[in-house]
Amino acid sequence: MFTIDDLADRLGGYLPQSEIQQVKRAFYYAEQAHDGQRRRSGEAYVTHPLAVANILANMHMDHQSLMAAMLHDVIEDTGVDKEALALQFGAPVAELVDGVSKLTQIAFEDKAVAQAENFQKMVLAMSRDIRVIIVKLADRLHNMRTLGALRPEKKRRIARETLEIYARVASRLGINTIRVELEDLSFHALHPMRAERIKRAVSSARGHRRSAIRQIQNTLQQSLDDGELPSTVVGRQKHLLSIYRKMRDQRKSFNEIMDVFGFRILTDDVDSCYRILGVVHNLYKPVPGRFKDYIAIPKANGYQSLHTTLFGAGGMPIEVQIRTREMEAMANNGIAAHWLYKAGQTDHPIAEGSRARARSWIKGLLEMQRHAGDSLEFIEHVKNDLFPDDIYVFTPKGDIMELPQGATVIDFAYSVHTDIGNSTIACRIDRHLAPLSTRLESGQTLEVITAPGARPNLTWLNFVITAKARSAIRHALKHQQHTEAVQLGRRLLNKALGEFETSLEELPEGLLSGLLGELGLKNEEALLESIGLGSRVAHVIARRLMDLQHGDATKQHTQEGRQLGPIMISGGEGMIIKFARCCHPLPGDPVVGHLSAGKGIVVHRAECRNLGELKADPEKLFPLEWADSIDEDFLVALRLEVESHRGLVAELAGIITDAEANIERIGIEERDARLATVNLVLAVRDRVHLARIIKRLRNLMHVERIHRLGN
Repeated sequence: MFTIDDLADRLGGYLPQSEIQQVKRAFYYAEQAHDGQRRRSGEAYVTHPLAVANILANMHMDHQSLMAAMLHDVIEDTGVDKEALALQFGAPVAELVDGVSKLTQIAFEDKAVAQAENFQKMVLAMSRDIRVIIVKLADRLHNMRTLGALRPEKKRRIARETLEIYARVASRLGINTIRVELEDLSFHALHPMRAERIKRAVSSARGHRRSAIRQIQNTLQQSLDDGELPSTVVGRQKHLLSIYRKMRDQRKSFNEIMDVFGFRILTDDVDSCYRILGVVHNLYKPVPGRFKDYIAIPKANGYQSLHTTLFGAGGMPIEVQIRTREMEAMANNGIAAHWLYKAGQTDHPIAEGSRARARSWIKGLLEMQRHAGDSLEFIEHVKNDLFPDDIYVFTPKGDIMELPQGATVIDFAYSVHTDIGNSTIACRIDRHLAPLSTRLESGQTLEVITAPGARPNLTWLNFVITAKARSAIRHALKHQQHTEAVQLGRRLLNKALGEFETSLEELPEGLLSGLLGELGLKNEEALLESIGLGSRVAHVIARRLMDLQHGDATKQHTQEGRQLGPIMISGGEGMIIKFARCCHPLPGDPVVGHLSAGKGIVVHRAECRNLGELKADPEKLFPLEWADSIDEDFLVALRLEVESHRGLVAELAGIITDAEANIERIGIEERDARLATVNLVLAVRDRVHLARIIKRLRNLMHVERIHRLGN
């Protein structure tokens, strides 16, 4: 059984005796605090924090992290509080323990919500000290190693959470040793039979391939020795979940995956990495398009290496990774390598670069957290953003920007800065104008064009893929909708108050606050927003305000058949005024407004049949008028009955384009051998513009009838 003395011996290799004594003191304190407590397996509870500290010792973490590992369950599971820990071990250790402690369980209806809430709190703790997440990962790793005593359904839940969150976080921070073990332990818990079968198959395959592996390894090593390149060639083993995912996602058989021979070559410096690459490419023919240089452009988690795939004897594929020993330490320990180098009293640039990337990532998480609507939305963003396959593009100044595979221009704009994303109107890719939805490729140079006052478009959500862009767009749209709803609510309420010969600005001081208290609203903005979104009716609010001011006199003043002046619309109001798809109103059509709860005003043509029931409720239906100056396009639906013939679509498109309109949608249905029905949705300016288009279409000899659709 592993003891505190065993741990102290291990720590002696890189920590001074004074710090080892502090770690031992933390252990004895935890042992006393957890006295009498046992794990589900029956062991004394203190074996868990000791095992967590041992995992951190393998990563050469500092003494404060090790003390926090010893004490990480003390706050929740015993009567000791944070202040007592701070007095005993200092504020830094107490802060670490507070961040790592199992979070207080709140009575959530949904475990997904609890997981999301807990992760949000963990992000806040990480932002103060990155060591929090490293200790938390070690805690989760030991819990995964000891899942055996739990019920099967609880095992699966913990394993799923580990895969979705903790393994991805370990990967994002470059801690590969922990990531691989977390993934394989989760795989065993979720699919025990599949894991066991693959494990047996891997063991068997390695036995059969041992001589082939040894032969390739010896050939590589001999060639490097002949070239006087100091290096070590080692076989690279695939872990179980990686094999399973390739079999499932790439539809490959087990033999196809295991037939790829993997090797890692470790050397002393970067220059040697590139010289070794030349030697292996001279020894075996490289596979075109399969070379990746992660030394020149590291991955987001700080990973650096040269990757190449070679044709071995008989066309057998050989995957080779070439890196320095420092890069190997970074690949295995990631952000934790900072402390490994610090133990040797050298702050290495590789480790410092990893710390900078980690800080940048956490900064991005905090920004997403501010913009997300709720915990579940936030955690969904994070899961999508944790470990993408990356592409690398350039700013006009030559700076490299890292983006996930499939990212678009808008994703790039938001990765530069949220304000740039919000005000983007166009983009140049390699000096040529390109659509904002263009999928980016590595090596491109991007220049984003912005305009003051520009706003995000709702359609951007259909093609952006980064969490930062998605959360920032949603946040901006919510703010935009709120602003527009408040403005519309003010107009509606002032129209309603106009019946009583007053306005919002003329109301006596204190009258509105009395109504807000009655309705349980925080402020005037909240009231106006609810009116603008259609959740409250302006006439009812106005009447209540008058009741509060004059009492029953208001009722005598109210007339049954009152008519308020129409509200002016121009089509450019934004998200709060929408145009009904059932009747496609155009400037020039008589129109009315319908208040739809949560959406604002929906504009219909006055004769629209869908207004039947609403016409009996004057509170929700009111007259509208088109503004004199309108600079927008509006959709209209037409149905044409035509004689079917070759070139019909081109003929119609030519007429419509010449008339300065756009075709949004077109569909053709064959009625019989001679006739066809063409359904068109056009973008036009107004009724006069539409009339001109219809007149031109009627002049075509093949057009028999034209109908404007709309009930």
